[in-house]
Amino acid sequence: MCSPLAALELKGHKDALFAWPAILEADPDGAFMVVDYNEMRDINGRDEEPERRVNSRYVSLGVRKASRVRVIEAGGRRIELGESGTPEAARFAVIFIHGRGGDQRLGMNDFSFGGNFNRLKNLAVLNGGVYVAPSIPSFDVDGARDVKAVIAAIAAQSPGAPVVLACGSMGAIICSLLARDTAVVQKLGGMVLLGGAPDPDLPLSAAVKARLPIVFTHGSSDLVYPWTAQKAIFDRIRATGSSYPARFILFQTGAHGTPIRMTDWKDVLQSVLGR
Repeated sequence: MCSPLAALELKGHKDALFAWPAILEADPDGAFMVVDYNEMRDINGRDEEPERRVNSRYVSLGVRKASRVRVIEAGGRRIELGESGTPEAARFAVIFIHGRGGDQRLGMNDFSFGGNFNRLKNLAVLNGGVYVAPSIPSFDVDGARDVKAVIAAIAAQSPGAPVVLACGSMGAIICSLLARDTAVVQKLGGMVLLGGAPDPDLPLSAAVKARLPIVFTHGSSDLVYPWTAQKAIFDRIRATGSSYPARFILFQTGAHGTPIRMTDWKDVLQSVLGR
């Protein structure tokens, strides 16, 4: 597992707008917490066009000057990437893996999901990191092979930079497959599962054996992947050893897409990379 950045303190970006809403419940160590979510406040009160375009005060479009779409080649395959930040000598990297029906445009969209992707891009740029959103053609070994190639490209340009692999919805299948790959795990600084597809074998993976930090965020009203299935996996991971660096954030009444909209990326990245 790649060593996290020692004592990393992230510079914030619009922290007051994107911080967790009220915390309704939390374990003493903060590993499990329940966060308040209110659709009228967190969608209708935040978006100019609900679920389509966030109010402009949530975005900073100057980050587009540090963003691009490019293509890398690996094994005769062309992989399209959206990218923000400087890939050379980056301090860290965040790779977002979309779910079914998505591509790199979803992860690079400044205005959807409450502006949360725009914030993530800004956090990467402000802190000397790089944010990457590849287009994944399939959620199987072929898709995992493409993401592995993206991780290798980052490692070549920024040796030693920890990579945080963030997987949304069905994209979590990619996280699960790569969690079994010891060579990939060595390059990772953490993993984030956002409303992800549960993997009962994740607690047996190379990632867990290496004590890779893992953060789960999930909506309590998710009708695609019930939160209880992911919570059971989280509990098994925590049971593998004392103080395992795993967290579970549950959005009370949140739906399937709520974690992508509401995850506080500064807090999550700080907890993963600053260990």
